[in-house]
Amino acid sequence: MIELLLAAVCFSTVTVHGDHLMLKPVETLQLWPGTAPGDTGNIGLERDSTKQKPGGGPEDGVIRLANVSQPTITIYRPKKSIDTGASVVVCPGGGYYILAMNLEGTEACEWLNSIGVTAILLKYRVPIRDGRPRFEPPLQDAQRAIGMVRQRAESWGLDPHRLGILGFSAGGHLSAIASTNFTSRSYPTVDKADEESCRPDFSILIYPAYLSPDNDLTRLAPEIKVSKDTPPAFVAMTIDDPLHMEGAMNYTLALKSAHVPVELHMYPSGGHGYGLRKSDHTVSHWPQRATEWLQTQGWLKKKAIH
Repeated sequence: MIELLLAAVCFSTVTVHGDHLMLKPVETLQLWPGTAPGDTGNIGLERDSTKQKPGGGPEDGVIRLANVSQPTITIYRPKKSIDTGASVVVCPGGGYYILAMNLEGTEACEWLNSIGVTAILLKYRVPIRDGRPRFEPPLQDAQRAIGMVRQRAESWGLDPHRLGILGFSAGGHLSAIASTNFTSRSYPTVDKADEESCRPDFSILIYPAYLSPDNDLTRLAPEIKVSKDTPPAFVAMTIDDPLHMEGAMNYTLALKSAHVPVELHMYPSGGHGYGLRKSDHTVSHWPQRATEWLQTQGWLKKKAIH
């Protein structure tokens, strides 16, 4: 059972009950010192757009945050006894219109904490801004978030060379773009955080959307620019996903051609938007497979933090 407390316009904290961890944020930071790059302030008030049951609670179990114009990162730390020093920026999905803050946000943070990883929940800008590519403001937010985490890595006890990115659906698309567009910032430098590398060290893409254009599923979308320097990836998707398994396969093949380590799990059924929630579909085992991948790749090995 997850209870979400939403202060007037700010997604704030989540408590996980039962046999789960007590998930509480350590800190929430604004990404930008003023108005975010390119924004004009005409989005409207940030709000919870979740449809409620008559007796209360999300109608379909998904909490939806809308009209985000003040992006943030919220830090969730694992228990000190299992802390590996690794960290992951978590990008919820929502079609670049809303953010599924529990299904693809705090629930992923809970899992990451359980395996000793610090989770950095990214509340990026939605919905799509008029006249701008749908991914452009979120990419700016993701690049800024990665730089801010690296700048603070020493004081937070994190390894700046084991900082990954995890995304679901549109957040998976965002994670793939951040993993293939890092040689320069997509916005003017703000401060010293922007002098840090914005390249993730690894990526986890869960039912990533939009990796291939709808009108040509044989190729990658032009904004996905795979190179030999693209970080290693773990990808999970289902064959019956309505947002096209071909995109995940094309991304995997592009990484293979660039000699970048990649692990693809293609499951027969499960559709889209399942997050980490259990079901009768084998795709619900992807967190275990991702944990194994993180372990075998060495991302979860405890290392001295300098």
